[in-house]
Amino acid sequence: MNPSPDSLSKPPARVWLATLAFLAALALFPLAASASGEALRVFVSIAPQEYFVKRVGGDRVAVTVMVPPGASPATYEPRPRQMAGLSTARLYLAVGVPFETAWLPRFASANPAMRVVRTEEGIEKVPMARHHHEEEADHEGEGSGGHGVLDPHVWTSPPLVKILAKNIASALALADPAGREAYGAGYRDFARDLDELDAEFKAIFSGAAHREFMVFHPAWGYFAQAYGLVQVPVEIEGKEPKPGQLADMIDEARHRGIRVIFVQPQNSRRAAQTVAKAVGARLVTADPLAADWMENIRKQATAFARALEKE
Repeated sequence: MNPSPDSLSKPPARVWLATLAFLAALALFPLAASASGEALRVFVSIAPQEYFVKRVGGDRVAVTVMVPPGASPATYEPRPRQMAGLSTARLYLAVGVPFETAWLPRFASANPAMRVVRTEEGIEKVPMARHHHEEEADHEGEGSGGHGVLDPHVWTSPPLVKILAKNIASALALADPAGREAYGAGYRDFARDLDELDAEFKAIFSGAAHREFMVFHPAWGYFAQAYGLVQVPVEIEGKEPKPGQLADMIDEARHRGIRVIFVQPQNSRRAAQTVAKAVGARLVTADPLAADWMENIRKQATAFARALEKE
């Protein structure tokens, strides 16, 4: 279940009180030194970002991930020790995930000397994919209307990762001018790999017999957009579907000939399992938050391509 953006605007009181206690102690921690040979301390929100930063910055950077494996960047609450750890950071590289809305101001307060950079700057975000029953409800005046919440999962698209990487390189160079050439070289090397990956995926999906794949949580919209695919979500407005909605989805999955439903380990599988059992489909894990981004994105592309093959 994914909460609305409004519900993320204020962290729970117990977490905020714990944070205040640690803020008082932050003066005891020295700011990250800029001495030669010391790694630039960088915090990021999710594991794929660590991969991006290390590809650009190499050994010149030390990266800490805020959201641990298995946790959701929609609902995660930073631990007090993580807040204290921010005192050593020179940069916080944001990527636009929901928990940042509530917590970025607190992170900035925890370390006023730390620069917060929105690495998704320059990316045109699109609305989260919605089930067609939600769209019909809006059309009939029963839904929320508008375009809905913008999709934060920009890191699932190789062309968009190239933009993230360029912004990362600029931020690192500004914080560590002595490493400007190294960061530029790291970016160019990574960009070449991303261009090759993009060409590889375009070739894979150019002859796909089908274009639609079903997912529980619509985290792969930018990937689908890049390669001419369509993701069909199971969840409704960030929630598991009600019984009547579930019956409609089963009918839809049969109509579309869905044989594979993709689920991510951070979400419940209950509704997806029900649909899969009813239509004889398989459940396949598609994790958008895996740490080894390059290996994972290739793995997921292969899984999507197999699901789209003609029988």
